[in-house]
Amino acid sequence: MPKGLHAFLVLAAALLVAGCSLPQGAALRSEIVEARGGEDPGFQVVEVTRAMVPELAAWPATGRSGSGRWLPATRGPSSALIRPGDRVTLVIWDSQDNSLLTSPARRNAVLEGAEVMPSGRVFLPYAGEVDLAGATPQEARARVQDALEGIAPSVQVQLSVEQGSGNAVDIVSGVSAPGRYPLSSRDTSILSVLAAAGGIRESLQNPLVRLMREGETYEIRAESLFAEARRNTRLRGGDTIVVEEDPRHFTALGAAGTEDLIPFPEEDVSALEAVSLMGGLSDRRADPEGLLILREFAPEDVGRTPGPTQRQVILTFDLTSADGLFAARNVLVNPGDTVLATESPVTRAETIFDLVGRVFGVTRQARDVGN
Repeated sequence: MPKGLHAFLVLAAALLVAGCSLPQGAALRSEIVEARGGEDPGFQVVEVTRAMVPELAAWPATGRSGSGRWLPATRGPSSALIRPGDRVTLVIWDSQDNSLLTSPARRNAVLEGAEVMPSGRVFLPYAGEVDLAGATPQEARARVQDALEGIAPSVQVQLSVEQGSGNAVDIVSGVSAPGRYPLSSRDTSILSVLAAAGGIRESLQNPLVRLMREGETYEIRAESLFAEARRNTRLRGGDTIVVEEDPRHFTALGAAGTEDLIPFPEEDVSALEAVSLMGGLSDRRADPEGLLILREFAPEDVGRTPGPTQRQVILTFDLTSADGLFAARNVLVNPGDTVLATESPVTRAETIFDLVGRVFGVTRQARDVGN
């Protein structure tokens, strides 16, 4: 046997024996998926088909602080609601000669800048405390007049409101002029307040708008907010708005064009779009039957119906079939997911033999002998 061929066969045999100790590239699909056959693999494997897409869409969301929620636009009245901290000015008119509220020389009395207490009430002489919280200025005027009619049946009241901090919203970041902005009415939209703050800074890439209200967080990409009128939600006093670059990303690994943290360029990214963002699958290395999404759920999400049975879940897609392609086009990648393009077993063998050939120079000798 020629020496070159003999050397090649010896190297190949040694490689097959010690293959498990050699460094390898992307994982094989079989190495990951078949691990579920153990007694306690610690993860759940879901082979995704088109029929499973609706069920997966109903699983708990992961990786979103606002859970992808946003408040729809609603139409509110043009007047603001009175809140604790507001100041109310009253002009009280009474035509009675022996009025307790006015004097013969002056038929009106002015109560200026009365602060609405934390209880939502305002103190009125001779009438006691009147609850004004949650009322519009028109409703508050009627409440005051009703409270005074017991001592002055012909009384008439004028009322004006100076808004306090409770009728304002805070814009923390991401605009030209962050600060506190009073709400002129209950019909004040988020876009009008952002405009008053100078708009979103142009330097932000993929800006995300977060609205914090009463312990809940809602979020939306700025481009979606600008594009649809139904997203232009109405604000309430006490709301906080944060505008920042969208921090959402997924991790790309394996036999693809790039291995990196990839930011979300759109509100939603499907599994198929993720492959494109990764630079596509490697022609020579990737196994198109083995596109995997690795996802981790919170402990409280495990066991929900519908939902995962394990905290760690692997979604598998077969991109060689129409069913798999349509499934990948309709299943979304969540922030924090890892998208793994597994490596073809055939390609793995070719890669190792090419490596041996380059290092020892025996590939060319083997070809010469074969010819």
